[in-house]
Amino acid sequence: MAEITWEEPFCAEGNNCFRIGTDPEGNAYIAVAGQEEHFVADSREALRALILEIKAGKADHLL
Repeated sequence: MAEITWEEPFCAEGNNCFRIGTDPEGNAYIAVAGQEEHFVADSREALRALILEIKAGKADHLL
């Protein structure tokens, strides 16, 4: 498996922190901060849509 480069954690008020990562092939990953070994992988577009919904307060319960 390619090396994943993780960004700094994003933490919403009172919610879990999560991190976004990418690998050299351009795949995107999302994981709860501190549990990066358990991640979800998808296209950047799909993860970007999920993150926008989380930031809008619509899907924070998913993490």
